[in-house]
Amino acid sequence: MLGPLLLRASRNERARGIVTSAPAFRRVVRRFVPGEEAGDILAATNDLVSAGLTVTIDHLGEDILDSAQAAATRDIYVQLLGQLAALGLAQHAEVSLKLSAMGQALPRDGQAVALGNARAVCQAAAAAGTTVTLDMEDHTTVDSTLSVLRDLRTDFPWVGAVVQSCLRRSEADLRDLVQAGSRVRLVKGAYAEPPSVAYAAKPDVDRAYVRCLEILMKGAGYPMVATHDARLIEIAAHLAERHGRGADGYEFQMLYGIRPTEQRRLAGSGSRVRVYVPYGGDWYGYFLRRLAERPANVAFFLRSAVTR
Repeated sequence: MLGPLLLRASRNERARGIVTSAPAFRRVVRRFVPGEEAGDILAATNDLVSAGLTVTIDHLGEDILDSAQAAATRDIYVQLLGQLAALGLAQHAEVSLKLSAMGQALPRDGQAVALGNARAVCQAAAAAGTTVTLDMEDHTTVDSTLSVLRDLRTDFPWVGAVVQSCLRRSEADLRDLVQAGSRVRLVKGAYAEPPSVAYAAKPDVDRAYVRCLEILMKGAGYPMVATHDARLIEIAAHLAERHGRGADGYEFQMLYGIRPTEQRRLAGSGSRVRVYVPYGGDWYGYFLRRLAERPANVAFFLRSAVTR
């Protein structure tokens, strides 16, 4: 029951105000979010790259309903990509975009605005020598996000997609996405979804994840296996071997601050490992979803919030 409660709290403005105003909570969040400024994310990226890992960077923020704010978020990404290139980090670090932060939820022409802003970020990524992945949000945005993806891939065929195994439609979506050159990140999903569109029980989500892995590994695209589950990591490696994929034919992805020792162990064993690193001031929703994914983190959070 704790997971669904946390997911509901992630969209509760009163809870947001209480948590984000408490210095003790903000201090603990640094385990999962290295900072709020560009300097923080650049330092964290450099540390991870130096340890043999690659990175995908998310500037936190979603559900933007102001076109000027969406444009400002676009410009933050464009500037960040230039900084990554200047520091020689771009070949090891891409960016992840939530289209709702690019204006997708605007009441008029939201999809077109998001496409235009995302296109500008992709142009900056191409100039920097790196890539972009479009994050997937709740089920109501899937069709719009996939439509934007198709438009972007006309000029930027390397734009990555995200598929959530919890959604009942995902296996069909994957079959459309596994063409040659397609980069696809497979996640379980971190949004509260109705049972009509999503599996609710963890075993069902895990079984769907394995079915999706099978589609990815035997397809012609590039699988990005985003999980911290040791059993699913083992299954992914087995499926990759079965379908003749070498270490350069897929990658594992994990979140910043979660299982960092395992991240380094996998990288040290020859696997490609990418760390999803968020930054920015709008960390509340992201943080609550991480707690919901692994409620054991709640105990760590509460202990850390009351001790120094």
